[in-house]
Amino acid sequence: MEFTSLDLARIQFAANITFHILFPTITIGLGWVMFYLRWQHVRTGKTEWEQAHYFWTKIFALTFAMGVVSGITMSFQFGTNWPGFMEKTGNISGPLLGYEVLTAFFLEATFLGVMLFGKQRVSPKVHLLATFLVAFGTTLSAFWILVLNSWMQTPQGFEIIDGQMHATNWLEIIWNPSFPYRFTHMLLASGLTVFFVIAGGSALQILRKREKPFTRHMLKLGVYGAAALIPIQIFVGDLHGLNTLKHQPAKVAAMEGVWETEKGAPLLLFAIPDSEKRTNHFEIGIPKMASFILTHDFNGEIKGLNDFLNTHPPVGPVFFSFRVMVGMGMLMLLVSWASVWAFRKTGPVLENKTHRLILTALMFMMFSGWVATVAGWWVTEIGRQPYVVYGVLGTADVVAQHPPQLLAFTVLLYMAMYIGLIISYVWVLRYMLLGGIGSSKKVNWGGVPPATKPADQLRREQ
Repeated sequence: MEFTSLDLARIQFAANITFHILFPTITIGLGWVMFYLRWQHVRTGKTEWEQAHYFWTKIFALTFAMGVVSGITMSFQFGTNWPGFMEKTGNISGPLLGYEVLTAFFLEATFLGVMLFGKQRVSPKVHLLATFLVAFGTTLSAFWILVLNSWMQTPQGFEIIDGQMHATNWLEIIWNPSFPYRFTHMLLASGLTVFFVIAGGSALQILRKREKPFTRHMLKLGVYGAAALIPIQIFVGDLHGLNTLKHQPAKVAAMEGVWETEKGAPLLLFAIPDSEKRTNHFEIGIPKMASFILTHDFNGEIKGLNDFLNTHPPVGPVFFSFRVMVGMGMLMLLVSWASVWAFRKTGPVLENKTHRLILTALMFMMFSGWVATVAGWWVTEIGRQPYVVYGVLGTADVVAQHPPQLLAFTVLLYMAMYIGLIISYVWVLRYMLLGGIGSSKKVNWGGVPPATKPADQLRREQ
């Protein structure tokens, strides 16, 4: 297969955004979990909440660092591979990215230092405030990034002068039609990802008999949090789908594998789309259910891909990514609710076969949020093609014409580096959860200084 500069630039950006999104997905939700843990300690004075806070703060710091590095790499590509994007949309995208740095990243970076190193130097309430500001900063960062991404999906509030886009109404740009749904969907996805990481990590500790004083508290927080959020996510996802049908019908047609406009379209559980013959093979579906889900009418009409010749996204990647996202969501629902039911009375008991099975399932579902989030982002970004700003600016119009050989080399280099980094991250995370190879019970799991001296005395000595 012969790749063009456009193909390779898209593959490189896809690899980068796939790698990058993994880490903000954790830090956004984990920031609020850390605030909750710190608040519980300030409120109750129980040491297990403090230990849990400092243990998960280490994981937050590791994840935050990975997110910063991968985000910088991604921003470089706007200049190296996509100069036309900033040239044509820079009057809008530039300020939005600048707002993210000025209002969110600086806030996170400043108070992250207080949260990590200020425990013995500031009062508990000031430390709690610093933790809140870190969590707020991660959410504010997601706000601005999703404003830009949503505007690229449903653009409004601008005019084109001499081929460049200029803002005419910043409120319309920020509160564009798809932003509320995307922002809410992403925050819920982050929460679910973190709750499954916490539940899976706690399950790993219990199964490997490396429990810490706070492990069962965190297991309960993880499974109950996931069980509470997943129904809300399904509801918001339905609203998001209705919004997408209204503003991006070609994307929905690709998601559902609908080629011809029809009423009472079936919900395809499985099929193999054939873009050359413009049909599906091996269809397994539920009659009229796609129309009911998308229009809330069993005979509702869904436009087919043949109504969008040369302007619809690649069907296969969007079709299968959507099913991975939905399938993983259903599995999250099953595992989280089964966990709540199984542990409702006594908590996990290793002698109980059902409990061991549930713990094993949670351990294997530890990174299920990553799978669902990546699949969802692929649906969103691939589904926008062939446009970079939907219906206004084509992706092929903004790519740099670098030699394909050069791009192929950098793509392979990026992917090798990302694979190595993600393996290293998962290994380090497992190492931290289990307390390190050959660790003993004397290890200070929570990272909290031994309570041999009062906190005020320690502050004076430092």
